[in-house]
Amino acid sequence: MTAPDPVVAQEAIEHCYEQGWTDGLPVVPASRPLVDQFLARTARAPDEVIGRVEQLDRECTVEQAAISAAMAGCRPEYFPVVLAAWDALMLDRAARGGGWQSTSGPSPMLVVNGPVRQELGFNSTGGVFGPGFRPNATVPRAIGLMVRNAFGIHPHVLEQATQGLPGRWQICFGENEEESPWEPLSVSAGLADGGSAVTAMLLRTVEYVDNRHTQDHEQVLWDLADTMSRTGALIFREASYGLVLGPEHAQLLAKNGMSKQDVQAWMIEHVGRAGRDLRRAGKSAGEKQVRGASGSTDGDDEFQRFLPSPRHVPVVVAGSRNAAMSMVVRVFGEWSGKAVAVEGTA
Repeated sequence: MTAPDPVVAQEAIEHCYEQGWTDGLPVVPASRPLVDQFLARTARAPDEVIGRVEQLDRECTVEQAAISAAMAGCRPEYFPVVLAAWDALMLDRAARGGGWQSTSGPSPMLVVNGPVRQELGFNSTGGVFGPGFRPNATVPRAIGLMVRNAFGIHPHVLEQATQGLPGRWQICFGENEEESPWEPLSVSAGLADGGSAVTAMLLRTVEYVDNRHTQDHEQVLWDLADTMSRTGALIFREASYGLVLGPEHAQLLAKNGMSKQDVQAWMIEHVGRAGRDLRRAGKSAGEKQVRGASGSTDGDDEFQRFLPSPRHVPVVVAGSRNAAMSMVVRVFGEWSGKAVAVEGTA
């Protein structure tokens, strides 16, 4: 095998920039033989349509997904995970509608469960929201390139994010099943235990909760609920806020007899604000489901709960045991509540 010519490689990368195919970072030029290696990893036909945006009359096929995965830097064996992630996103009503063009600029959060995490090297422990691991970084980037190049949704053109989200097209991690006291997210979403699967939801943002100060599990719950109850995140009367719990927080809660369902029920009961707090923020009234301002003090003493059901509080365990930290994730719209099995895995 001859050594690659860096000049030729650079010219190919620059060609991709000139065509408008990149997300700002260099992409891997997708040659026909490389794309065929990706397509060989699935039994699905290259021309199968796997997503469509009605208002743009644009669609995405399996072959376009393979091209995007190659350009993103995925290895061919990641491709079944890319397809499962995309299928999981397409279960989300916002992802099939105007979510990709929203002024919120939402980011997909992809959670990988099962043996495929270790087979492909997905990080599920330290730094799960950060860089450093090829599958964690390239699988969500492939999703972003599919949206850009198949749907034609580019920033400042059809993508209208006001400020956007740091880490968009970068949030993908394995659940830390080995240190979680509870069933995997994919099992909570209806699949059998032990299988490889991807769960996906769109996010507005993520916010850390650092509480290494107490071993009282109720104090940790109150700290999480306080972050979830922030008025600035409210648009509608109801909301969906997930928890990515660090192993120490999850184990503390389980040690005190709480199941995942108990945590969800506690948050449904306690996440919210008094009417006077919402009035001060201009969010105490409004028509239909959208919040708005009102000068009336009626209802000031009423506690308004934000989370209507357990599906509005997805709970995942990820990260390492080197400090007691967790993350609140603000779900854009509503999670489908479903996971998608990875093709070709048990």
